[in-house]
Amino acid sequence: MNEIQHPIVRPRRLRTTAAMRDLVAGSTLRPNQLVLPAFVREGAAEPIPIGSMPGVVQHTRDSLRKAAVEAAEAGLRGIMLFGVPETKDATGTGATDPDGILNVAIADVVSEVGDALVVMGDLCLDEFTDHGHCGVLDAAGRVDNDATLERYAEMAVVQARAGAHMVGPSGMMDGQVAVVRDALDDAGFTDTAILAYSAKYASAFFGPFREAVDSALQGDRRTYQQDGRRDAGEGVREALLDIEEGADIVMVKPALAYLDVLRRVADAAAELGVPTAAYNISGEYAMLEAAAAHGWIDREPAILETLTSIRRAGADIILTYWATEAAGLLR
Repeated sequence: MNEIQHPIVRPRRLRTTAAMRDLVAGSTLRPNQLVLPAFVREGAAEPIPIGSMPGVVQHTRDSLRKAAVEAAEAGLRGIMLFGVPETKDATGTGATDPDGILNVAIADVVSEVGDALVVMGDLCLDEFTDHGHCGVLDAAGRVDNDATLERYAEMAVVQARAGAHMVGPSGMMDGQVAVVRDALDDAGFTDTAILAYSAKYASAFFGPFREAVDSALQGDRRTYQQDGRRDAGEGVREALLDIEEGADIVMVKPALAYLDVLRRVADAAAELGVPTAAYNISGEYAMLEAAAAHGWIDREPAILETLTSIRRAGADIILTYWATEAAGLLR
């Protein structure tokens, strides 16, 4: 019998104890890297559960304040707000009404938590238009890029006046970051930051989100959101354009189906000293929750494994509906 040749290199040595694994962990996940997306519904008397997103609700203004306080106490450092208005129209006028639900919600949260959280406003018209698109339509029913930019500029200033620390242009209009930056600066809001939804894809995983904002989308968004079949280089190009236009942070959305894009964007942005965010979106959340509800996966470890994978792919910041819960798990 031949003598067994013992291996010299044993990678398992660095897995022997929890302390050893923690010592060499290359991808760390911390509460201060997480941002909570939250929905607030105009006129709601109590929080309204979102059927396709168990555990997530359309908040009232009061319950949103409480959720913001809980997020800050959990160690989060950001909250992204989405408004759900009672009425919608073709140009999304509710988005630029200072008394509109998103703008009063921004003011509510800022008054409640101050600078403990970076209060962000989603800067897009899809929640406010009766056709569900991210911009205004031309006579042929197509999204008019440049006319939409004018609405985004106005929307950015209204959100800044409400107290937003950061705005998130998410409609994937060409030139949106430059227009928003100019509008904010001209209005005196030079400190208001921009989180650019730079690589946002026309994804099947947005379905639950559309329930969350009562979207009335007609058709699809493939003419302005990116095509998932394109090489990751297109996402890098979009991010670099946004950085040139003044973006303070760039983002990839969705996260899990585009981890390769996230890696490429994060590497390119890091070369310029710009952080990269990723949005762990509604469909990704719903899949895990559904599997856990059936007992097919162990829910809490799966949540942390999912978020860690996004960190490992390069995200400095993660927007996730699990943010507050995940912060508790991490502690």
